Amino acid sequence: MDMGPNWANMTPEEKREQRYQRWLTQEIDFSSPEAEKNYKQRVQRLIDAYNVDVPDRVPVSLPVANWPAYLAGTDTHTVMYDYEKMKQAWRQFYDKFETDTMISPGMVMPGRVYDLMDYKLYSWPGHNLPESATGIQFVEGEYMKEDEYDLLISDPSDFWLRIYIPRVFGAFEPFKLLSPLTSIIEGPAGWFMPFMRPDMRAAAQKLIDIGQELAQWAQAIGEFNLWAMSEGYPAGKMVFAKAPFDTIGDTLRGTKGIVRDMFKRPEQLLEAIDVVTDFTIRQTVEQANAVGATSAMYPLHKGADGFMSPKQFETFYWPSLKKVVEGLMKEGIRSELFAEGSYTTRLETVNEFPKGAVSWIFDRTDMAAAKKILGDRCCLSGNVPTSLMVTGSYKDTKEYCRKLIEVCAPGGGFILAGGAHCDQGNPENLRAMMDAAKEFGKY
Repeated sequence: MDMGPNWANMTPEEKREQRYQRWLTQEIDFSSPEAEKNYKQRVQRLIDAYNVDVPDRVPVSLPVANWPAYLAGTDTHTVMYDYEKMKQAWRQFYDKFETDTMISPGMVMPGRVYDLMDYKLYSWPGHNLPESATGIQFVEGEYMKEDEYDLLISDPSDFWLRIYIPRVFGAFEPFKLLSPLTSIIEGPAGWFMPFMRPDMRAAAQKLIDIGQELAQWAQAIGEFNLWAMSEGYPAGKMVFAKAPFDTIGDTLRGTKGIVRDMFKRPEQLLEAIDVVTDFTIRQTVEQANAVGATSAMYPLHKGADGFMSPKQFETFYWPSLKKVVEGLMKEGIRSELFAEGSYTTRLETVNEFPKGAVSWIFDRTDMAAAKKILGDRCCLSGNVPTSLMVTGSYKDTKEYCRKLIEVCAPGGGFILAGGAHCDQGNPENLRAMMDAAKEFGKY
């Protein structure tokens, strides 16, 4: 996305507003004048909430993951591999439910792509899980050994290419035979010698196969998203980021590994966190600019209440996450922090950003405390329990939402949303959320 000639001279607030205005006014071939009106009304409603202003009513973000597949009589495995059935299922969802935001199949994993990769970090329906399974599972492990910190710190790209990728992608295990890219200076043929091996050539072919399959998946997602926008539903304009501690703790060392490292090698861990912080800022800004994103969403894992002490949180977790948020904030990118679990004891610590720069999605956090501490600066959302969406009644769900609106909506800056997304549940509870917002969420 061309940021414009004056971008470098804009304040962070001006940059953020420009991103929002491009979202609001982007060229879309609407199906009708009413669809265009609805689109702009929905986007403005969200912008007002994100800016901690007062919209016309409380917006709703329905907690929907692969639910449309099951409502259409199919399942996760089917839509992961059959992109036409995926599109059909998500189209049918719009025939039954009203939403304020686009419910896109973009989070449905392209099954054949992950099969081709032989990806080790996930299990999914039909791959180490029964085809009847509803979602994916994370497979934790020590994908970086405790004596490899210096390799990560000295050259993270080389570490990822020749050590990490061969461990987590079975298809690219031969990449461990490559020399560092910096060894290509003159006479480069030597660097390519490993490609004489059949297994290395097979790995190169897998890259081509993955690209071809991804193109089909991306075309299906793009066709659906264009249709949904033409009908008046705004896409989220979002990229993903991670807290640097979580990148190491989830993706590299695993929970046991990083807990040991906090005690056995804290200085080395902090140095690695600094390295991860820098490239997280750089690559997230590049991705956001490439697609015209307004925000970056972070699923926060290991900073939750009870995982680490307040001192550990303020030493290992929060400073690097704060630095990432500030790096994105300078470029007008709002950080949307999804606090999985509870963050009730963290609220005072994280209240450090200017109005509208950060929004929070809360899972089990005390929403009254969050409103009191963060509500004048940050848009708040979430907290409708998954258990309620799955097993509760329409009446119970609507009443829960009413109480949540009464606590969090005054003064603006609130989006009614789930504490997590659901693959299956009582579909009447989706209607209960929308009905509650319309009945109790008007300003």
